[in-house]
Amino acid sequence: MRLYVKKLLQILLAGFLLVVIYLNLNVMDMGFDAQHRNGALPWGGNFRHAPRHLPTFFGKGIHDYVLHNRLMQNSSRPFVLKRPSIYPSLDQYSDDRIVSQLQFIPQSLQDQKEVPLKKILVYSGLSSWSIPRGQTLFKEQKCAVSSCTLLDEHSKLDEADVVLFQHSVSQRDPKKSMNQIWALFMLESPYHTMTFSSSRSFFNWTATYRHDSTIVAPYEKFVPFNSSVQPPRPKNYAEGKTKKVAWFVSNCGARNGRRQYANELSQYIQVDIYGACGTLKCPRFQNNKCFEMLNKDYKFYLAFENSNCRDYITEKFFINGLKHDVIPIVMGAAPEDYQRAAPPHSFIHVDDFESPKELAEYLLKLDKDDTLYNSYFAWKGTGDIINTFFWCRMCALANDVPNRGPSWFEDVESWWRGPGVCIGQQTWRRTPHNKTIADLAITLKERTLATSN
Repeated sequence: MRLYVKKLLQILLAGFLLVVIYLNLNVMDMGFDAQHRNGALPWGGNFRHAPRHLPTFFGKGIHDYVLHNRLMQNSSRPFVLKRPSIYPSLDQYSDDRIVSQLQFIPQSLQDQKEVPLKKILVYSGLSSWSIPRGQTLFKEQKCAVSSCTLLDEHSKLDEADVVLFQHSVSQRDPKKSMNQIWALFMLESPYHTMTFSSSRSFFNWTATYRHDSTIVAPYEKFVPFNSSVQPPRPKNYAEGKTKKVAWFVSNCGARNGRRQYANELSQYIQVDIYGACGTLKCPRFQNNKCFEMLNKDYKFYLAFENSNCRDYITEKFFINGLKHDVIPIVMGAAPEDYQRAAPPHSFIHVDDFESPKELAEYLLKLDKDDTLYNSYFAWKGTGDIINTFFWCRMCALANDVPNRGPSWFEDVESWWRGPGVCIGQQTWRRTPHNKTIADLAITLKERTLATSN
């Protein structure tokens, strides 16, 4: 009888252990199944969540083993990352990762003394970039990772580790090697770039001004100084200025209706328009004189982009506006995009006002109050607009491919030109936030399995 009870207890204990192991493994599966759940991005749309490390019944032993192996197998998911600050992630979605990428040294380079050069082929040619072939650029810029060389000969396509396409793919699509990274570089808005319908799944990386690109390539980037840097003495930026609003513009037919907005604004406040769209002249070859005039005479500058698209913020804002002694009035990207890219309290967005008339009333208020006007320049001397060293960052990520594995976009066209990315002549304030800015990359292994089944 005692033997029977003892045997029964052993069977029950073994059964309990099997149940615990089963539940433990299923808990881990739940974390990875979360990758396929739909979730809202800050801009809306859907996105594959990264796995969550859920607690297990046996502590970390079995869980860490399985998790490690699955991460190694699925490491090319864009958001399943050990370093979420290097690649786009939901947890740090607002971070453009530029500074982190500049400091990033892949683990493989830390472990090896001699590393083969990664070959980056610029398909459109290096002449438009005004940079030489070879390693010169990486050495001159003293990149943290310099084990790369630049090519532009199409005959060397097969041996390239990374191929960079600027704005488009050739009409005769080149053949892609299995382990090759294709990157898409764009500085123009979706309204002024070709469609990618026939090449929607060709690309592994994006390199654009969008902050959710693999390698963010903004026109400029503001980085604050640390707290040890003393701010400059206060200055009265309103002193001696007798004119209100200036605008340098040559494209009169922009899609977002910026000219019509400026014309209506001019009914309530002085707006001097220089260039093809106005009556005043200040030729581009006299840029220095134009900007001297801007600093001396004007209080405000219309930094209006030609497209209202997410993150589309060009030199009109950074150079014409921030680098001079005027308050930029902005139209183009959404207000939160400017807040992310700009120094604090450094601009005025048209969408913060119901109409050009309401905006004009606020500008006239600033014009009469030097203290309020000067508050928009409090950021001056607290940071600087930096070189983002695009090629250094590309070299670092190219060397990280063996660690992370390949990935690619299922539909780069939807990522680049999906609903809510651009809004025509609408205002961001009145546009529902149903944006589709989802990173649709999937692993090479998953795609291979999907096509073989």
